Amino acid sequence: MVKLLISINRKSGREPLIARTVIDTGVLINVERAHIESMTGQVLIGVPDADADEVIAKLRSLNAGVEILEEAVRRDEEECVECGACVSVCPQEVISFDEDWHLCMKTENCVLCGKCVEACPHNALSLRK
Repeated sequence: MVKLLISINRKSGREPLIARTVIDTGVLINVERAHIESMTGQVLIGVPDADADEVIAKLRSLNAGVEILEEAVRRDEEECVECGACVSVCPQEVISFDEDWHLCMKTENCVLCGKCVEACPHNALSLRK
Protein backbone atom coordinates (compact mmCIF):
# COMPACT_ATOMS: atom_id res chain seq x y z
CA MET A 1 0.00 0.00 0.00
CA VAL A 2 1.36 3.42 -1.00
CA LYS A 3 0.51 6.40 1.17
CA LEU A 4 -0.17 9.67 -0.61
CA LEU A 5 -0.49 13.07 1.02
CA ILE A 6 -2.94 15.10 -1.06
CA SER A 7 -2.98 18.90 -0.83
CA ILE A 8 -6.24 20.53 -1.81
CA ASN A 9 -6.70 24.13 -2.88
CA ARG A 10 -10.34 25.10 -3.45
CA LYS A 11 -9.31 28.14 -5.51
CA SER A 12 -8.83 25.80 -8.45
CA GLY A 13 -12.36 24.37 -8.14
CA ARG A 14 -14.65 22.37 -5.90
CA GLU A 15 -14.42 19.07 -7.76
CA PRO A 16 -14.78 16.10 -5.38
CA LEU A 17 -11.22 14.88 -5.96
CA ILE A 18 -11.28 11.53 -4.20
CA ALA A 19 -14.67 10.50 -5.57
CA ARG A 20 -13.72 11.60 -9.11
CA THR A 21 -10.46 9.65 -8.88
CA VAL A 22 -12.22 6.48 -7.70
CA ILE A 23 -14.85 6.73 -10.45
CA ASP A 24 -12.40 7.50 -13.26
CA THR A 25 -9.68 5.00 -12.29
CA GLY A 26 -11.75 2.26 -10.65
CA VAL A 27 -9.16 2.15 -7.86
CA LEU A 28 -10.46 1.87 -4.31
CA ILE A 29 -8.86 4.50 -2.10
CA ASN A 30 -8.54 4.26 1.67
CA VAL A 31 -8.86 7.68 3.31
CA GLU A 32 -6.74 7.45 6.45
CA ARG A 33 -6.87 11.02 7.68
CA ALA A 34 -8.28 14.31 6.43
CA HIS A 35 -8.10 17.92 7.49
CA ILE A 36 -10.17 20.19 5.27
CA GLU A 37 -10.83 23.88 5.85
CA SER A 38 -12.84 26.28 3.72
CA MET A 39 -10.19 26.81 1.02
CA THR A 40 -7.40 24.31 1.66
CA GLY A 41 -6.79 20.92 3.14
CA GLN A 42 -4.76 17.75 3.29
CA VAL A 43 -5.91 14.18 2.89
CA LEU A 44 -3.78 11.13 3.64
CA ILE A 45 -4.82 8.20 1.46
CA GLY A 46 -3.66 4.66 0.89
CA VAL A 47 -3.75 3.07 -2.56
CA PRO A 48 -2.55 -0.32 -3.81
CA ASP A 49 1.06 -0.23 -4.99
CA ALA A 50 0.15 -1.33 -8.52
CA ASP A 51 -2.33 1.55 -8.92
CA ALA A 52 -0.32 4.38 -7.37
CA ASP A 53 0.93 5.92 -10.63
CA GLU A 54 -2.56 6.01 -12.13
CA VAL A 55 -4.06 7.59 -9.00
CA ILE A 56 -1.25 10.16 -8.76
CA ALA A 57 -1.70 11.15 -12.41
CA LYS A 58 -5.47 11.52 -12.00
CA LEU A 59 -5.20 13.62 -8.83
CA ARG A 60 -2.60 15.89 -10.41
CA SER A 61 -4.83 16.32 -13.47
CA LEU A 62 -7.46 17.63 -11.02
CA ASN A 63 -4.94 20.21 -9.71
CA ALA A 64 -4.26 18.44 -6.42
CA GLY A 65 -0.79 18.42 -4.92
CA VAL A 66 0.43 14.85 -4.42
CA GLU A 67 3.37 13.63 -2.33
CA ILE A 68 4.35 10.03 -1.76
CA LEU A 69 4.67 9.71 2.00
CA GLU A 70 7.61 7.42 2.62
CA GLU A 71 8.53 8.38 6.16
CA ALA A 72 5.68 9.85 8.16
CA VAL A 73 7.23 9.87 11.62
CA ARG A 74 10.96 10.16 12.30
CA ARG A 75 12.90 9.12 15.37
CA ASP A 76 16.16 10.79 16.35
CA GLU A 77 18.21 7.82 17.54
CA GLU A 78 20.55 10.03 19.58
CA GLU A 79 17.72 11.71 21.52
CA CYS A 80 15.51 8.63 22.01
CA VAL A 81 15.99 6.82 25.32
CA GLU A 82 13.40 4.16 24.42
CA CYS A 83 11.21 5.10 27.38
CA GLY A 84 8.06 3.94 25.61
CA ALA A 85 5.98 7.06 26.24
CA CYS A 86 5.06 7.02 22.57
CA VAL A 87 3.97 3.38 22.45
CA SER A 88 0.71 3.54 24.37
CA VAL A 89 -0.59 6.75 22.79
CA CYS A 90 -0.31 5.61 19.18
CA PRO A 91 -3.74 4.63 17.82
CA GLN A 92 -2.22 2.84 14.81
CA GLU A 93 0.43 0.71 16.57
CA VAL A 94 3.21 2.41 14.63
CA ILE A 95 5.60 2.18 17.57
CA SER A 96 6.14 -0.93 19.65
CA PHE A 97 8.81 -2.81 21.57
CA ASP A 98 10.58 -5.85 20.16
CA GLU A 99 11.41 -8.91 22.27
CA ASP A 100 14.55 -7.16 23.59
CA TRP A 101 12.59 -4.05 24.60
CA HIS A 102 13.94 -1.85 21.81
CA LEU A 103 11.58 0.48 19.97
CA CYS A 104 10.42 -0.64 16.55
CA MET A 105 8.55 1.53 14.08
CA LYS A 106 6.12 0.57 11.33
CA THR A 107 5.89 3.98 9.72
CA GLU A 108 3.63 2.65 6.96
CA ASN A 109 0.84 2.54 9.59
CA CYS A 110 1.20 6.22 10.53
CA VAL A 111 -1.76 8.56 9.92
CA LEU A 112 0.06 11.75 11.01
CA CYS A 113 -1.96 12.25 14.19
CA GLY A 114 1.06 13.56 16.13
CA LYS A 115 0.21 11.91 19.44
CA CYS A 116 3.61 10.23 19.67
CA VAL A 117 5.41 13.54 19.08
CA GLU A 118 3.42 15.20 21.87
CA ALA A 119 4.07 12.31 24.26
CA CYS A 120 7.84 12.13 23.74
CA PRO A 121 9.61 13.74 26.73
CA HIS A 122 12.92 13.99 24.81
CA ASN A 123 11.58 15.52 21.57
CA ALA A 124 13.06 12.55 19.71
CA LEU A 125 10.07 12.19 17.37
CA SER A 126 8.91 14.45 14.60
CA LEU A 127 6.22 14.33 11.95
CA ARG A 128 6.70 15.01 8.32
CA LYS A 129 4.09 17.55 7.32
